[in-house]
Amino acid sequence: MDTPVRVRSARVEDAAEMARVNVRAWRETYRGVMADHVLDDPGLPGTRERFWTAMLSDDRYRANRVAVAERDGEMIGIVMAGPPRSSESQWGTHLYVLYVLAAEHGTGAGAALLDAVIGPHDSAALWVADPNPRAQAFYRKHGFVPDGTVNVEDGVREIRMVRLL
Repeated sequence: MDTPVRVRSARVEDAAEMARVNVRAWRETYRGVMADHVLDDPGLPGTRERFWTAMLSDDRYRANRVAVAERDGEMIGIVMAGPPRSSESQWGTHLYVLYVLAAEHGTGAGAALLDAVIGPHDSAALWVADPNPRAQAFYRKHGFVPDGTVNVEDGVREIRMVRLL
């Protein structure tokens, strides 16, 4: 891994590869947290590809910032941030997605992706699976703290972390 990580804006033609990274990262990260039937669904890659195609081509999502990380020409991570869903939020940006393949954890790819979509002095929020101590430590390192809000969806417990500046 001597080759540096390259982060660039995502393009609609990246949707299939983004879906592949998305599904692989979910399977590596959420096995035992998400239901196996969700992670092993043969339709999951197609569902995620449609999601990414919409995120990158539909005008409704134009305000989102979407980027990918590559090493040696291979996509290793994905990220998406955008306006919060509620206009009453105390933060200006919501981090919706940040996934890096497990083999790339600790290489700086996640930090580079985060920096590509959220400025270091921007207030922001995100939801992170709980338990997921590695991800939670990563976000704490970047100034995020749990605000006490918990959500459980499809059996997955998430906590909200915020960075208010």
